[in-house]
Amino acid sequence: MNGYDFTLAGATLTAPGSGALWWPARGVLVVSDLHLGKSERIARRGGAALPPYETRDTLTRLAADLALSDARTVVCLGDSFDDIAASQALREEERQWIFRLQAGRRWVWIEGNHDPGPIEFGGAHLAELPITPLIFRHIARSGASGEISGHYHPKATVSLRGRTVTRAAFLIDADRVILPAYGTYTGGLRAQTPVLRDLMHPQAVAVLTGPHPTAIPMPR
Repeated sequence: MNGYDFTLAGATLTAPGSGALWWPARGVLVVSDLHLGKSERIARRGGAALPPYETRDTLTRLAADLALSDARTVVCLGDSFDDIAASQALREEERQWIFRLQAGRRWVWIEGNHDPGPIEFGGAHLAELPITPLIFRHIARSGASGEISGHYHPKATVSLRGRTVTRAAFLIDADRVILPAYGTYTGGLRAQTPVLRDLMHPQAVAVLTGPHPTAIPMPR
């Protein structure tokens, strides 16, 4: 997969423009914060009736990344569903689509704050997953090393060819990677927000997603 190549704890990783993370030596594809079923959850709680296409769009992009990488293992870093009820309310064709994506692969659902309990899909359901030399969890922990997490939906802004562009972004330093949200109906937290600024080293970079992944010094 093409993207921004870097090394974390001795593991060579790629941050492609889709917002997934690829570990080629282990055949591991990592995605975070899919928030499948978000439109259903918002409507159920009395919010706006958004077009219910975000699950289909997110799964379409995930299927494309799986086809491109031929990943043997998929790690979903939590908040894969907007809540437990949303996972149960998916349309049958969407449920079957997930089962097809899982077929023939190791699939790990990391627990998030939106989906903290077991869900009715195959695969392993874990609080975190160590695969030496890396550790996969939903929320970053201060002092960790070799850590890959999500949760914060980071985004960054850059000036490109005379215009200002804001995109979901990977945050990367010598100890950790915080993935952007992969889901279609997900907002973002600016990289210069204090919680992200405090987690990341001063030399951290932000890699903006999109057709041409762009690395910039992490905005502070």
